[in-house]
Amino acid sequence: MNSINIAIIDKLLILIYLISILLIGFLYSKNQRKNDDNFLLAGRRLSLPAFTATLVSTWYGGILGIGEFTYIYGLLNWVTQALPYYLFAVLFAVFIAPKVRKSNLFTIPDQLYQHYGKPAGLIGSVFIFFLVSPASHLLMLSILFSSIFGIPFWFAVSISILFSTVYVFFGGFKSVVKTDIIQFILMFSGFAVLVITLFTKFGGISFLKDNLPASHLQFSGGQSAQYIVVWFFIALWTFVDPGFYQRCYAARTPAVAQRGILISILFWVVFDFFTTVAGLYARALLSDVPGLMAFPLLGVTILPPLLSGLFLISLMATIMSTLDSNSFLAAVTFGRDIIWRIKKDVNITHATQFGLLITLLFSVLLLTLVPSVVKIWYLMGSLFIPSLLLPLISIFIPGIQIPKRDTVVSMITSFIGTSGWLVTGLYQSTLKNPSFPWDIQPFFIGLMCSVIIYLFSILKNIFRGKNKNS
Repeated sequence: MNSINIAIIDKLLILIYLISILLIGFLYSKNQRKNDDNFLLAGRRLSLPAFTATLVSTWYGGILGIGEFTYIYGLLNWVTQALPYYLFAVLFAVFIAPKVRKSNLFTIPDQLYQHYGKPAGLIGSVFIFFLVSPASHLLMLSILFSSIFGIPFWFAVSISILFSTVYVFFGGFKSVVKTDIIQFILMFSGFAVLVITLFTKFGGISFLKDNLPASHLQFSGGQSAQYIVVWFFIALWTFVDPGFYQRCYAARTPAVAQRGILISILFWVVFDFFTTVAGLYARALLSDVPGLMAFPLLGVTILPPLLSGLFLISLMATIMSTLDSNSFLAAVTFGRDIIWRIKKDVNITHATQFGLLITLLFSVLLLTLVPSVVKIWYLMGSLFIPSLLLPLISIFIPGIQIPKRDTVVSMITSFIGTSGWLVTGLYQSTLKNPSFPWDIQPFFIGLMCSVIIYLFSILKNIFRGKNKNS
C-alpha cells in the first residue's frame, strides 16, 4: 500500500476536520426527541438546500473507485459512472420521488410489505441490507487513513468506524444530514482547487492528448459494448437505492423531493467534470501507481501544503458522507425492517442501533473477502438489483404489478439465477477476472429471470380475465 508523505500542517488540518465532524455529529444528536420520525428521518423537515447537500454528497461516496476507474479506462468512467445515473435520476425525480414522499412511509421495505406482504418485505429487507453495505466506503477510508498516517490497515479500519459512525449511533439521520452539509462544501472545494491547479500548471486537452493512451480519450475506453451496457443496467441502482427513498421520505414536501433531485443532478455534472479531469491527469502524470490511490497521490504531488491537506479532506468528506449514510440505512433495514417486523414489541431506535453494530461487522467481513471497491460495487449490484428492480418499479406503475405470490417467486428466482451464474463464472475463473458462459454477465441472467416471471404472470392474468368474460 502506497504511503502518502504530507506536511505536519496537513496532518493537523485533517485531524481538525475529523474532530469537527465528530463534534457536529454529536451536537445534533443531543436534545432531540427520540421518536421514529426524528431518529429515522430528521422529523421529515428537510429543506431544499439540506436535501440537495445530503443527496449530492452521499450519492458520490465511491471517490477512490472513481479515481481507479478513470485511471484505468479514461473517459469510459463518465460514460458508465455518470451519464446513466443522470438519466435514471431524472426519471426517479419526475415519476417516483413525489409519490414516495406522499406515501409517508419510512423505508423501501415498507413499500414491499405494504404492496406485496410479509414474505416479499422480509426478502427485500435482506437484499437491501446487503446492497447498501458500506464495505466499499469503509475500505476506501481505511486505505486513506493507513496511507496518510502510516498506521496498520486494521487500526485504520477502527479509526474509520469511530469518526464516521459513532455519532450516527446516537443522533440518527439528523446527525447524518448536518455533517453532510459540511462535507458537501469540502468535497467541491478540494476538487475545484486541484483541477484549477492542473489546468494552470500543465495546460488543457493538448497536454492530455500527448500524455494519455489513445483509448483513455475514447468514450468506450477500449471495452466491449456489453461491458458498457452492464454498467448502464447497474445504474438502475438508482431506482432501488435506499438513500434516494430515505431522503424523499424526509423531505418537507413532495416538491422539495422532486426539485432537490433535479438540482442535485446539476451538482453531480460539475463534480463528475472535476473527477474525470483529475483522473485523466493522474494517468498522464503518474505511472505504475495503484488505481485506487490515483487521486490521493495526484493531490499530494501537485498541490502545496495546506492545499494538499484540503484536497485529502475533500476525499475523506466524499467518502465519509456516504459511509455514515449507508451505515445508517443498513442499520435501519436490519433493526426496523427485519427485527421489528418479526418482533413488534422491540424499541425501533434500539433495534436500529443494534443493526448498526451488525452492519459494521458484516462490512468488515465483506471488505476482507473482496478487497476491491469496484468489485464490491459489481458484486452487490449484480446480485441484488435484478431481484428488486421490477417489484419496486411496479409499485409506482400499477399496470405491471403482479400478484403477491408471483412477486416473491420473481425475487427468489432472480436471485438464484444471478448467484448461480456468478458461481459458475467464478468456478472457472476468479472475481478479479470473471469469465462467464457465452460471456453473459450475471446481472442479465437475474434480470431475465425476473422479466420472464413478470411476463408469465401478466399473461396468465390476462388469459384468466378473458375466460371470465367469455
